[in-house]
Amino acid sequence: MIKILKGLADETRLSIIHSLLEGEKSVTDLVSHTKKAQPTISLHLKLLQLYGIVHSHREGKFTVYSIKDERIKKIVGILKHG
Repeated sequence: MIKILKGLADETRLSIIHSLLEGEKSVTDLVSHTKKAQPTISLHLKLLQLYGIVHSHREGKFTVYSIKDERIKKIVGILKHG
């Protein structure tokens, strides 16, 4: 649980999570959503994978990311609504 909370303790990572809660996204999609540079998003995605929050798979030439741990939806909901 500590890893998950550390993963969510950053504005950019939380923005990525909010986007991924809507469904799978590529790095390009996440760059567009967050308005951050591609290297920044890639770094945060790597950390989110390390924390066990997201996972990825290849679809053609793209890597697609999604939420790995279903507890994230509940945690983000609690954080959102206090």
